[in-house]
Amino acid sequence: MGTAIDTLLSLSIPALVILHLVVAPYTKVEESFNIQATHDILAYGTPTRNVYEQLSSSYDHFDFPGAVPRTFLGPVLLAGISQPLIALVGFQHAQFIVRTLLGLANSAALLVFKHNLERACGRSAARWYTLLQASQFHVLFYASRPLPNMFAFPLTTLAFSQLIPHSDPRKQIVRYKLAIAFLTMATAIFRSELAILMVTVTLYGLIVHRIPIAQIIKPFLAFFALALLISVPIDSYFWQKPLWPELWGFYYNAVLGSSSEWGVSPWHYYFTSALPRIMQNPLSLVALIPFALWNPGTAERARSLVVPSVLFVAIYSIQPHKEARFIFYVAPPLTAAAALGADYISSRRSKSFLFGAATFVVGIVVLPCFAISTAMLVFSSLNYPGGEALSELKSLVTSSPSLDIQTAAVHTDVRACMTGVTLFGQHPDWPGESHDAVTFTWDKTEDDNTLQNPLFWEKFDYALTENTGPPLGLWEVVGVIEGFAGIEILKPGSTTRDDVESGTGRFLGRGALVRRTRDFVRKLSGGWWAGPRMEPAVYIMRKVREGEARRPVTAK
Repeated sequence: MGTAIDTLLSLSIPALVILHLVVAPYTKVEESFNIQATHDILAYGTPTRNVYEQLSSSYDHFDFPGAVPRTFLGPVLLAGISQPLIALVGFQHAQFIVRTLLGLANSAALLVFKHNLERACGRSAARWYTLLQASQFHVLFYASRPLPNMFAFPLTTLAFSQLIPHSDPRKQIVRYKLAIAFLTMATAIFRSELAILMVTVTLYGLIVHRIPIAQIIKPFLAFFALALLISVPIDSYFWQKPLWPELWGFYYNAVLGSSSEWGVSPWHYYFTSALPRIMQNPLSLVALIPFALWNPGTAERARSLVVPSVLFVAIYSIQPHKEARFIFYVAPPLTAAAALGADYISSRRSKSFLFGAATFVVGIVVLPCFAISTAMLVFSSLNYPGGEALSELKSLVTSSPSLDIQTAAVHTDVRACMTGVTLFGQHPDWPGESHDAVTFTWDKTEDDNTLQNPLFWEKFDYALTENTGPPLGLWEVVGVIEGFAGIEILKPGSTTRDDVESGTGRFLGRGALVRRTRDFVRKLSGGWWAGPRMEPAVYIMRKVREGEARRPVTAK
């Protein structure tokens, strides 16, 4: 029975990661480099002749390089592993397969962490860790998202798995060497700010465990050299210039301070906002972790996980630009520390009323955390109107009997590209497979002067735009995709907007599903509704040619 429970708990991590991917399959602008780069490697390969001409004419990063160059190592790994699967099931599933592989890699790292925690602290502690981790939204949601942070996440999680104090002190130095190796690779290849975490881990090992400095320097130098030998040749090839991407990233963010252009948060943001949201369970930060640090039976193990993590967050708080995803790495160790506290309390539940009541409270609070995580998943899935618009457009054009066209030229604006439009969605089927009856061509011009030229718009049949104003000429709305705009509470008799401000238009995608759900609930509840508030985000526009009557488009 115990083995079956442990197996189910272990499987819950990858199962929930895949569930989050299925519910929210599209990506946002922060993920665009890695998802587009993976597409380009799969679609165009890696040329060996006329390399610059072939790469610059087909690869997306030559046209949209981003603020700083990023490493291609993650996309190379994803493309290489996923290619046989994609060839088997078809390119139309490529983005899902690529993200699934990344999600499973992060899940595997979390399970290794759980396994090491179980070896060091017992089965009960590992169970509590799994329950707490599985009820947290952010790690599960982002595990399959191709952010640089999530490529580094499995390495940092494996590093923390080596920092859990074990009963055999003779292996302490070996485990620290492995931790430094993982952190070095993550820092040099994916996220340069993880150098801070490597410093805090090193200092803790030197001061508390008295690890000889030579034992730490050796693996650092070896794996730093290995990281450069991997990153520099691969990235210099794809960027077609000598390049170590994370050195550029460090210079841009730390030396120039240019990351502040993306927003500035107060110094306490990570502690007062980001960490409480990432950990989600309020008892973790305010009760379980403090108890684990105070209690002599758990203090040593808890400190080894908490102290380097909190120091990393504190030092990193100096950086003005802050985002929750920048500190996802500390979620597993802090969750494990909370699990140590929960395990100690629950193991003594039969010894006193206080421990029994505390065990009940800790266990029961996990349930609303699961509920909140589920609600956050539903709301977050409504934040990708661009991806929905792309899917709905292809469905409308290829399935409408009123349209008889062989090619469709489509312009996608910035809002659409930032909220789900990717090259995977735009690419035709894998070479050699049958193509759709309609051939699509795509454009994502951003230049304002070009967009103000009426001749520019004459070549397009459709446009995915943030509003109905920009396209010049005669256009009609054939579909409206709504996006999440907060929470609304409607009372009986409250009215809702049933159409868009600019005229008639049909609501498609998840916005339409939310409307139908809202109307159904209000019928059952006598007019009450509490749920997501939606607003028009991307319009699907069709060009009306001269002398052509407006024609209805039938949804599939």
